Amino acid sequence: MAAAAAARGALAGILRRWAPRALPLGGPSARCFGHGPAPTPAPLWTPRLLGENRPRAGTPSVLSSVTPLLPSLLQPARTLTYCSLRKGKRKSVKSVVKRFLRLHNGLWVRRKSGYKKKLWKKSAARKKRLRELVLCTRTQCKLLDKMTTSFWKRRTWYVDDPYQKYHDRTNLRV
Repeated sequence: MAAAAAARGALAGILRRWAPRALPLGGPSARCFGHGPAPTPAPLWTPRLLGENRPRAGTPSVLSSVTPLLPSLLQPARTLTYCSLRKGKRKSVKSVVKRFLRLHNGLWVRRKSGYKKKLWKKSAARKKRLRELVLCTRTQCKLLDKMTTSFWKRRTWYVDDPYQKYHDRTNLRV
């Protein structure tokens, strides 16, 4: 009898060291030997509602000041976010420079999406439609202007430019 009690005490000490919250304070005796119903262990974490843990009256909580901002923070937005480390100057987003072309009138031109993907399963007419160029909308043009520096907005002259007739447009509001 004394040996069993000593074994139970040693076992309880070992188990408390490995999982201190998993066992109740009485030890594993009730579960191991079946002397009555097993006690329920204490929960490791209890969920709380946002309004439960309020500070005293008169002091605004941090959560209440941040919650109105959360919907605007969760919206995806991509603008010019790159700055140089040495002088802090704005830097262009390289993917914009590679994928888009800026015309001299301020419009941006892009290819249709998927014009290089899975061409083996597309018909010739569909491949021809995908090779066409598309003008960006006004909001897209503004966003792309923010994502590039003035170097990419200056006027450039090329010999036999295929886009020459598109650079200067009359009666066009951007």
